[in-house]
Amino acid sequence: MTSTPIATAAAAPDAPPAAPAPPRPLARPGAAAIAIGVGVLAVAASIALAVLSTTVGTTLYSPATVWQAIMAFDPTDDAHLLIVLRRLPRAFLALIVGAALGAAGVLMQSITRNALAEPGLLGVNAGAAAAVAIAITAFGVTAPAGYLVFAVAGAAVAGAAVLVLGGARRGMDPIRLVLAGAATSVVLGALMHIIVVNADEHLFDRYRNWMIGSLQGRDLDVLVPAGLLVAAGLVIAVILARSLDAAALGPDVARALGVRPGLLWTAAGLGIVLLAGGATAAAGPVAFIGLTAPHVARALVGSGHRRMLPAAALIAALFLLVADVLGRVVALPGEVGVGIMAAILGGPFFIALVRRRKLVLG
Repeated sequence: MTSTPIATAAAAPDAPPAAPAPPRPLARPGAAAIAIGVGVLAVAASIALAVLSTTVGTTLYSPATVWQAIMAFDPTDDAHLLIVLRRLPRAFLALIVGAALGAAGVLMQSITRNALAEPGLLGVNAGAAAAVAIAITAFGVTAPAGYLVFAVAGAAVAGAAVLVLGGARRGMDPIRLVLAGAATSVVLGALMHIIVVNADEHLFDRYRNWMIGSLQGRDLDVLVPAGLLVAAGLVIAVILARSLDAAALGPDVARALGVRPGLLWTAAGLGIVLLAGGATAAAGPVAFIGLTAPHVARALVGSGHRRMLPAAALIAALFLLVADVLGRVVALPGEVGVGIMAAILGGPFFIALVRRRKLVLG
């Protein structure tokens, strides 16, 4: 797929010569081979783990049973029903949510030029969480699939509010927008707690189960709409890859190369809302993955967005699937939410990463 930077296409006869194409990002020798190798390994590992995840849980099934459930599904067999209708959608949803968080993390770190940025930095996750709290307490929404519309709408409203409060009309200042995002997150968090504390016990339990981050009970009703949202967000991210490469050279150089920062921010913001909003609605807030995956991808394949975006998405998908599988076996017969497992695994890993690597972009 060929993508072009977001550029001003002047057609007037006396228009200045067209801006040159953005230069290719510097790549280390052998980076292409490393990128291909990482991609192949990540895809193979994801498939293997997805199959493994269908065998583990409160009831263990052999790989042969899983294969039979897929290839010769028997609707009267409880094992086949559980594997096909619950565990397979859950495994695919883990991959989708992880990929969304990884790609959203790349977009966030690129447009803010902040190596510690993640999808929650511009109030996106807080907006989605507040909207879900309202959906549960005010509208009585009970199904995780019903959270999707509210979460994406909340993420979009919060993102728009951050742009207005951050003075986006006066120019895109990443520091000003990040501060506006942090303030918005705090206000929305306080609002969310007020709503939940005043809700009855039944609604509070329902919100608490979503808030810890979990894939339990998610089926095709969640997988399909979440997958469509994330797919749209990934398409936007891929289209923006070359423009993000140009923007990484600095605002003046980016403008000289034909990139319009305001339009790039708007398009990237839409992509982040779709990716992070869809992932948060489907699984609840999941920390560290959107923050860590871009750094691992950058270390493996370089800083070019056409390689870093798919690498970060694959790494994050693999990481979330591992966290989900471990969460199902560490406390049998119970289960630990994937949001908690991601924090347990990702926290120490991220600390080790920041101690070894430079975390300033540009």
